Amino acid sequence: MKSAKPIYTIGHRNPDTDSICSAIGYAHLKQAMGENVVPARAGKVNAETKYALEHFKVEKPVLLTDLYPRVKDVMLDSKIVVRQHDTLRRLGEVMREHDLRSVPVTDSKGVMVGIVTVSDLAKRYFQELGMQNLADMRVRYRDVIAATDSKVLVSGEEGDFIKGNVRIAAGSISMIKNIINENDVVLVGDRHDETLIDIVNQGISCLVVTGSGRVSADVIEAAEAKGMFVLSTPYDTYTVARLINQCVPIRRIMHENPVCFKPLDMLSDIKGTMDETNYRNYPVVENGKLVGVVSRDNLMVPEREQVILVDHNERGQAVEGIEEAKIVEIVDHHRLGGIQTSEPIFTHAEPVGCTATIVANMHWQKDIDIPASIAGLLLSAIISDTVLFKSPTCTEYDKKTAQRLAEIAGVDINEYGMEMLKAGSGIGDMTPSEIAKNDLKEFQIGDYRIIVSQISVMDTKEVMDLEPQLIDAMQKICDHDGFDMSLVMVTDILEEATYLLFTGSPKTLIGEAFKKDASGTHVYLPGVMSRKKQIIPPLSEAVKCISK
Repeated sequence: MKSAKPIYTIGHRNPDTDSICSAIGYAHLKQAMGENVVPARAGKVNAETKYALEHFKVEKPVLLTDLYPRVKDVMLDSKIVVRQHDTLRRLGEVMREHDLRSVPVTDSKGVMVGIVTVSDLAKRYFQELGMQNLADMRVRYRDVIAATDSKVLVSGEEGDFIKGNVRIAAGSISMIKNIINENDVVLVGDRHDETLIDIVNQGISCLVVTGSGRVSADVIEAAEAKGMFVLSTPYDTYTVARLINQCVPIRRIMHENPVCFKPLDMLSDIKGTMDETNYRNYPVVENGKLVGVVSRDNLMVPEREQVILVDHNERGQAVEGIEEAKIVEIVDHHRLGGIQTSEPIFTHAEPVGCTATIVANMHWQKDIDIPASIAGLLLSAIISDTVLFKSPTCTEYDKKTAQRLAEIAGVDINEYGMEMLKAGSGIGDMTPSEIAKNDLKEFQIGDYRIIVSQISVMDTKEVMDLEPQLIDAMQKICDHDGFDMSLVMVTDILEEATYLLFTGSPKTLIGEAFKKDASGTHVYLPGVMSRKKQIIPPLSEAVKCISK
């Protein structure tokens, strides 16, 4: 049985500190309420967020690059397997007991080596028209002993492989001698001692006396002298012959190199392979080991991932494959962006400076204590989103919440806040492409698909010195992903101002929105720090004017 899947709480792509920390904080709230909720992230953790996580000793959330259904979502436990050295009799027992039509085959270490189907077993039985040369099948004496429920009267080497054929001793002794060769396994009913001794003296490797026939001391003595097996089985000769044929190891009839899938393979990618091969079950392998099976019968209606969106509510900003998931809640502080759900859901949105402000107060409203580490992360998110309360998006509610969180976390807001902002303010070894995608969010503004990234620094010069390379990287993103415009906010934390770099069209949108000369590749916007409140609203109004 598969365990219940968790609900993921996750922020937007290219996550910032609020997106990561609010996901962790809200997961804590839901867990305290008894729900199986796990924090996740939709991208790489930036330097600022990394500083906060390490300072408060909290692990990064699990990375979800997309929510497309994968093999792991429909995979069944593979507790029913057979080993390659197991016999066909064992295979038949497993198939009957569990009503299976195919069974994965592994070696002794659990490494996947093949698959065997009921059709393979049936083909083997059709081959029973004549006794098989067991020397070619690598059948062991110990398997024959087990399959025929034999009592060992004289023991040879049980681990040895049978080197001859299986012969049935019927008719006169002269006829029997004509069909028996050295190393054969001979099946014989209740015969006179002289006949049995003559058979033993033919140099056979094993004498199987069927029907619990009598075996005298003289026969046993003769067999011991030859170093061969003498077995006594309760079954009749015909049954014993069939049982020995079932001692063939599974690896002799299995399909080697079967069609396998990996847990992270997307269902959309494997359907074509399933249609071409048309098997019922397929092994799922990871690092060579069998971890499960996927059945074509379970492929049609996989259980969808359940997600809680925090710090965003627009499809363009959500993790890839969000349309394949079931959104169960939204907690956000941005404009409503038009995500559609199949049924009513819980939504909590407030016009505050940070989602973490909402998350913290939801804890207190439900009388759930916030641990110091979680309080520290929620505080970090507020400091980041409000740029230490300098952003125009900051409210008194944010400030009061931050103060209460700082007391729980045991930190000085200004001292810790400046250290965290410094940690995230340098570009370090970031490439122009990475800067162009930093904290990237996508917006539909009028008829235009626009992306707006933001990087906050103490000194804008190190970024602006890269302006030509940045513009080139921004244009490549537009060309590759089909955006109309790419904007990058280079925000000076100390000066409380932003250089807005832009590429694409229409550039008149920039000029109209900010009343600036947009003939170049950037405009300087003193007092501008907030994308949400000072960039997107003017652009939304400007698009109405230029489209008239």
